[in-house]
Amino acid sequence: MAMRFCILGSGSSGNAALLITEGARVLVDAGFSARKLGTLLAAVGESLERIDAVFLTHEHGDHAAGVEGMKRFPHIRVFANAATARAVQAGLGHRPDWQMFETGARFRFRDLEIESFTVPHDAQEPVGFRFSTGRDGDLFAPRRSLAFLTDLGHAPQHVREHIRACEVVVVEANHCSELLKADTKRPWSTKQRISGRHGHLSNETARELLAGVASPHWRRVYLTHLSRDCNTPAAVELAFASVRAALAACEFAVVAPGESTPFYELA
Repeated sequence: MAMRFCILGSGSSGNAALLITEGARVLVDAGFSARKLGTLLAAVGESLERIDAVFLTHEHGDHAAGVEGMKRFPHIRVFANAATARAVQAGLGHRPDWQMFETGARFRFRDLEIESFTVPHDAQEPVGFRFSTGRDGDLFAPRRSLAFLTDLGHAPQHVREHIRACEVVVVEANHCSELLKADTKRPWSTKQRISGRHGHLSNETARELLAGVASPHWRRVYLTHLSRDCNTPAAVELAFASVRAALAACEFAVVAPGESTPFYELA
C-alpha cells in the first residue's frame, strides 16, 4: 500500500479528509466536532485513536473546528503555519501539540513529504498541500503524490505547478455563478466575497484551472466543497463535461455536501 485516501466530509458545514500511508494516518483539515470526526472515521474502519496528525489549511471553523475536541487525543500532532496556529489557538481551551511549518517549506512527517503553498483566500495565511510518499524509480515503493487545495478565489501559476505532477488532485468547485447570483439568502456583500479573488472557485474557474493544466499524470480528481445552496452535483457534472472528455484516463469524483467517498488506493 503506497497511499489510501478518502473524503470524510466536504462543504460549508465541515471539511476533512483521511490520508493513509505505510507509516502514517493523517487528517487533512478537521472541520467537524471530534465526536462527528469519530463517527466519520468509524464508517471507514478508522478512529481518532489511530490518527497521527492533522494538517490544517486555514483557521476557518469548517476546516479547524475539530481541534478543540482533540484535547482528548493528546498524541495527535497538529501541523499549521504560525498565523493559522495563532488564530485557532485563540479559540481553544487547551494547547494542542502544534507542529509549526513555514509556508512554502518542504518537510517530512514519517514517510510523508509535505509541501505547503500559499492560496488566495480570506484567512490569515491559507495554504494548499502536496503530500508525497515513496521514491522515484523504486519498483516496490514508487513515488506517489496528492494535491489538496480548497478555499481559494483564483489559481495563480504556482498553484498550477503544484498540481501538475500529482496523481490525485482535490480541488473545490464551490458555486455555480448563476446560482450564486440568483440566491436570495445571501446579501450582495457576501456574494462579492464568495466570488472575489480571495473567495472561492466557481465551477467555471475550477474548470478553467483543470483545463489549463490538463496533466497526463492525473489519475483521479475530486471536486469538493460544493455550496449546498449555490451549487449542485448536476451543475458540476455539466460544467466539467468537456474537461472529463479531454482527460479520459482520469477519474472524476464529485463530492456532494454531507457525503463521504470510498477509499481510493494509489499503489
